[in-house]
Amino acid sequence: MIPTQIIITNHPLNVSAINSKVKRPSNGGIVTFQGTTRDNTDGHAVTHLEYEAYEEMATKVIASIVSEAESQWGIDDVVVAHRLGQVEVGEISMVVAVGYPHRKQAFTACSYIVDRIKEIAPIWKKEFFNDGSVWVGSGTQYASQTVVKETPNR
Repeated sequence: MIPTQIIITNHPLNVSAINSKVKRPSNGGIVTFQGTTRDNTDGHAVTHLEYEAYEEMATKVIASIVSEAESQWGIDDVVVAHRLGQVEVGEISMVVAVGYPHRKQAFTACSYIVDRIKEIAPIWKKEFFNDGSVWVGSGTQYASQTVVKETPNR
């Protein structure tokens, strides 16, 4: 068993390298989630995303989420990586890799970890469109009348 790894970085994520950290002869199931930037959201053309985080707290929260999954499904091979900064369309912003002897627990644990990270980790996403931008989760996203056109402070 290797310890859980949590990676928060401004650099592109290497899915193969992350998967290799959970690949071992005892793991018959390796499940990997890749969150990528899509080119549209509710009719708005997305140009790119930007992620910000309270990194120290995000690491602690993600470790807690993984610990919950470990105790619930008995998994112990997990890598979570999240990218910060600007992420272009088609690029990867998050990877969660889970290795386990059986596929069912690997799928279930991976899904749980992804969902909980999106729910409670202090990582924030801002979507940029041709006509403005919006913080996801702000309660105003995606309604055309609420897309905020931001201007730099001077």
